[in-house]
Amino acid sequence: MARTLRVAIIGAGLGGLAAACALRQRGIEVTLHERARELGEVGAGIQLGPNAVKVLRALGLEQKLLAVSSEPSSFASLAWDDARLRFREPMKGPYAAQFGAPYLMAHRADLHRLLCDGLPGNVVRLEARCTGVATRNGSAVASFADGSEVEADIVVGADGINSTVRECLFGVQPVRFTQQMAWRCIVPIECVPTRVGPGGSVAVGRDEYVGWIGPDGHVICYPIRGGALYNIFAGHVSEEWVDESWAVPSSIDELRAGYRGWNPALLEMLGHVRECYKWGIRDRDPLPRWTEGAITLLGDAAHPMMPTLAQGAAQSIEDGFALARNLARHADPLAGLAAYEAERRPRASRVVLQAREQFQNNRKTPAPPPLPREWIFGHDATVDVVSAA
Repeated sequence: MARTLRVAIIGAGLGGLAAACALRQRGIEVTLHERARELGEVGAGIQLGPNAVKVLRALGLEQKLLAVSSEPSSFASLAWDDARLRFREPMKGPYAAQFGAPYLMAHRADLHRLLCDGLPGNVVRLEARCTGVATRNGSAVASFADGSEVEADIVVGADGINSTVRECLFGVQPVRFTQQMAWRCIVPIECVPTRVGPGGSVAVGRDEYVGWIGPDGHVICYPIRGGALYNIFAGHVSEEWVDESWAVPSSIDELRAGYRGWNPALLEMLGHVRECYKWGIRDRDPLPRWTEGAITLLGDAAHPMMPTLAQGAAQSIEDGFALARNLARHADPLAGLAAYEAERRPRASRVVLQAREQFQNNRKTPAPPPLPREWIFGHDATVDVVSAA
């Protein structure tokens, strides 16, 4: 009888957890090694395009996700100064019909908890800081700061933009500061303006996904927690380097100063913020390969991207499911890794580059309509991709 495949994942973020759930769904033995002292997720809101929701559906989490998320009625794009309506696109109903799943908004912590709940407690090892990976005697080995080692058939680096696993495989590579920093914050839904524009001529629903677009920044807002809260992502063009961490506290005055001269309705809403955090947005050029022997990369470790397409978490979740699907489909684990990379690397690299292009377009005056995303949303990572070879 063949031995059960063993996979060790470095990092218990959304991508690592999605991979673990998908691997266990296929009877593959998996362990997660997380450097933090406790499981949890920083940040605030998260956008889950139909492509991500299809994966979560396949993991059996869609109904639980619907109970803690919000589905926006439409996307309303507003001008930064006079709040005129640039365009409005229906979302609730049309997106599910066109792409096979709805577009949902959730709190990152809620999604993280749902994924954690799908795993037994003994799968995750905390306070496990990976210091290196290597291939030894045909197995993949991960080493940790406490001197311990873990041997597995496959090691997956899901350890973020500053990935130790990637550095071990491919050396130190430059990170790219994108000339954008951002604030994350939340306000009660009651603080959201419902009339904006000249003389209050533009009605804005509190169930809408709203984007305020300006030449030196953009503010993306949407309901979470079933519509009780309103998540705010406030991006601002800046030459000044800001710490990449999501947990750098910022003052409300600093937040409002970043949007001096913007529409009064927006500034009034920002005045209701009680706590916010800032970080510098970085990405990396697409890698020419993700895999070395029995060790591969996933999520931000492989393809960190700007948030302008709201696809960072979605692509990580797709990676996790595709990894499990390809490992289960191939008797040879290395063949499974090769198929995983062949499937995922071109798509993720394309998303990275389009996110950069969308950021540059947002800075134009007037800003053009968003770049096409149908190819992103229509994708279904749960379906087997059979190589023509």
